Formats: sequence, C-alpha cells, structure tokens
Amino acid sequence: MSIKIIIAAHKKYWMPTDPVYLPVHVGAEGKDSIGYTPDNTGDNISAKNPHFCELTGLYWAWKNLDADYLGLVHYRRYFTRKEVRDIEGKKKQILTEKEWQALLAQHPVIVPDKRKYYIETNRSHYNHAHHSEGLDLAETIIKEQCPEYLPAFEKVMNRTWAHMFNMFVMRRDLYDAYMQWLFDILFEIEKRVDITGWDTYESRIYGFVSELLLDVWLEHNHIDYAEQNVSFMEKQDWIKKGGAFLKRKLFGR
Repeated sequence: MSIKIIIAAHKKYWMPTDPVYLPVHVGAEGKDSIGYTPDNTGDNISAKNPHFCELTGLYWAWKNLDADYLGLVHYRRYFTRKEVRDIEGKKKQILTEKEWQALLAQHPVIVPDKRKYYIETNRSHYNHAHHSEGLDLAETIIKEQCPEYLPAFEKVMNRTWAHMFNMFVMRRDLYDAYMQWLFDILFEIEKRVDITGWDTYESRIYGFVSELLLDVWLEHNHIDYAEQNVSFMEKQDWIKKGGAFLKRKLFGR
C-alpha cells in the first residue's frame, strides 16, 4: 500500500519526517523557492492559489503523484491520534505511515472529526461568514450538471456539522473521482462569479465552497469513511474565535 499525503504550505515551517508526508509549496508560481516540492510543475493550477488555497495542492497531487492513496494536511493542522495540550506533544501524536496503513486497510477514506456549529446550519454559517454567491452558484451548477447530487447537497446544507479544512486521505480511484467532480463545479463557478472588489480573505471563495462539497460527494456516493482527530499546531484564542462566531451570527458578515 503506497500512501502519499501532501502538506500544504506557503512558508518554511516545522515538518514531520515520516516518509508518508510530502511538503508541497502551494501557490509556488511566481514565488521564490522555500525548499518544498512546488505545485507549479507538470499539470497544475498553482497561479490560482490566491482564490483556490490548498486546492492547488490537491490538484497538483491528482495530476502528478502516483500512489494507492492520496491526501492532504496543512502545515499547521494534522491528523493525530488524540488531542493534547502542548505543541510538542501534538507533534508526537501525528499519524505515522504504519498507522495510516492500518486505518486505510479498514476504510477507503479518512476525514477530520465533525466540526459542529450547534446553533446554525452549514448554509447559514457559510452565509454569515462569507459572500453567499459561491455556495449559491454551486447549487445552481449541481442542478444543471449533476442533479442527482441535489438531495445530498440539501441534506448537507441543513446539517449543523461538517468535515472541514479540505483535509482527507482517499483511495486513489475515489480521489480521482472526487477531484473530477469537484473541479468541474469549481471551474464553472469561476466562469460565472465576479469577485472584483472582494477582500483577500473572501477571494478564497473556492477553498471555502469546496469544504462543504466534500460531504455532498461522500453523502451521495455512500462512501465508507472514518473520522480522525485533527490537531492545530499553534495556540488558539478560543475567546476571540467564539466572539467572532457570535458577532457574525447576530450582525452578519
């Protein structure tokens, strides 16, 4: 079983040394080398990184890597055995190649533990946090191009939890199928949406939309998946994050 999990990064950072991981410089086009594999070789969309975020890494892996299983983590966010408090402890909890082999022998797809919103649905959370056009267009395009996915789309939008971060590891045939479906939708959104005047954060529209489309694809295709803990490798200000969440809920984006 060959497994390759890219680590999406845009700057030098601490990296695990286990051979299952491949640090990839996402958005490398036009940038100086940071010593990681760049995503602007072969068939790539590296130049779209300001709007597609880590998806340029997923696309590059799809088109340029040969492995039985492919996946993505972030330079500050990894699949781990369990959650611990200190950063050095978190590093030691990152899954190894041997552990990935055991997990993937049981399930063809591994995704992050559910992110729960409790007081609002995925759709209302998205609309409070972002411009609604991206998700609205995704729904329109699904209706036009693959209407069989519409029930799953509606089901996922009405949930109060999702598997976020565009993090997952998939068996190759499933990875290929998901990438084809996802980018067909995203490239069509790109043709129709006008993001002129959007700030840098909101311009990452395709990264935000794709986070919710993963669950739509999993739901429609009845994919067997397992959830795994995800750890963030830096301290987080939960009071600030919670306050921002409530502010968006009460007053909108």
